[in-house]
Amino acid sequence: MPRAALPIVEQAPADAAACCAACAEARPAADPAVSPVAPIARRPISRDLDRRVTMVGLSIAIGFIVSALVSWAVGWGAGGAVWLPLHVALAGGAGTAVAAVLPFFTAALAVARPAATWVRSLAIGLIASGAAVVSISVAINETAIGSIGGSIYLVGIVFVAIAAFGPLRGSLGRRRRPVERAYAAALLNVTVSVALATAFLAGWAPVVERWASLKPAHAWLNVVGFVSLIIVATLVHLAPTVEGGRIQPRRSATAAMGALSIGVPSIALGYLLAVDLIARVGAIVVLLGAVATLVHALVVARDHGTWTTDEDWHRLTRWSLRAASGWFAAGIVAATGRILWFGADPQAWSIVLLAAPLTLGWIVQGLVGAASHLLPAIGPGDQRVHGAQRAILGRAARTRLVGLNLGVALLWAGTALGLQMPAVIGAGMVVASLLATAGLFVAALTAPRWSAAAGRGRGAAPSAY
Repeated sequence: MPRAALPIVEQAPADAAACCAACAEARPAADPAVSPVAPIARRPISRDLDRRVTMVGLSIAIGFIVSALVSWAVGWGAGGAVWLPLHVALAGGAGTAVAAVLPFFTAALAVARPAATWVRSLAIGLIASGAAVVSISVAINETAIGSIGGSIYLVGIVFVAIAAFGPLRGSLGRRRRPVERAYAAALLNVTVSVALATAFLAGWAPVVERWASLKPAHAWLNVVGFVSLIIVATLVHLAPTVEGGRIQPRRSATAAMGALSIGVPSIALGYLLAVDLIARVGAIVVLLGAVATLVHALVVARDHGTWTTDEDWHRLTRWSLRAASGWFAAGIVAATGRILWFGADPQAWSIVLLAAPLTLGWIVQGLVGAASHLLPAIGPGDQRVHGAQRAILGRAARTRLVGLNLGVALLWAGTALGLQMPAVIGAGMVVASLLATAGLFVAALTAPRWSAAAGRGRGAAPSAY
């Protein structure tokens, strides 16, 4: 019988990384000097606190996304700029999600003991608070406050790196070096990006005088070199897990991570040196990485498994990640096309034209798919509660998927062509879809509390966290 036709047991762990880690931990490495009947005793790895920290961080990230939607809606009605919602969504929402999920994935994939809870919590807290301070500075146009927020954010990046890579020294499983290198490159990119912005806000003359050229470099390093590279590297193992396929090395994934790791710094260097050739070569490499990302999504989708239950939830998570990869490719085509045309010219980067596909279609939709998968996989509750969470998150899946993606298309077309009506309709569809998703996420997150209360009322044992 073909593998794709085999039914998938829904009671198995939904997170393949956690599943593989649990299997590996159940089989300690054999020591030839020790009798097989007397295995080496070691303390098992517990991820309970790490899962809780991850879910708290994801919840904070969802809060940032909702705040960005509200500020965007208010600013749209008042004719305001998009800088505030973009900083809230990217620095706050995406940055906090990375701080929450990245250390969890690195430790689980390598079968390593997670970093101390206080290190994980401090990393998330610093990223979230730094992003909040930066967003406030953008809202009130106060650069001094922004420099403080940027400094806090930089310290948060250091703690994210410690939490993500520190535990790998005690790895018990096979290391996934390409993914780890991509994660490290992404953290390096955001460090340079935030350092440039912080120096500008602090009024450092060499940066202030060249900010017109450095601003596009800051945007490329942050949007593509940091957030996008993290998502691409995570899809190497998350996409097959969501699709019900096998996590295995794929040349498309390796090519995507390598191209983005090399191409984005090349674009930034082209802007820094004002050399068109360097920027254009970097743009071609990034374009190849985006195409490889889309190819990887198609290959993984082709090898998907067959799910027997929770069809709406599976539809939401699968198609969110598939569509996100498509929007990434489309947005990068537009972004790199402008560099190939204009060279290392500041006008080559247009956040107004690129915000819809790259921020909403790619980053935010990718966060929706990942969070909707992870909550029932590693969130609070037992199997019965996780089933209820999947049912909640799968409500109106088709409507929300169509609303979000059609809305992004209308918003992008209206913005690019200067047509207000399609842009307004598209923005309304995007906001409605994402707010509905955020509401369902909150309902699913609180499901264990209601379940525990109902269980106590029937005299049953409460759900375990």
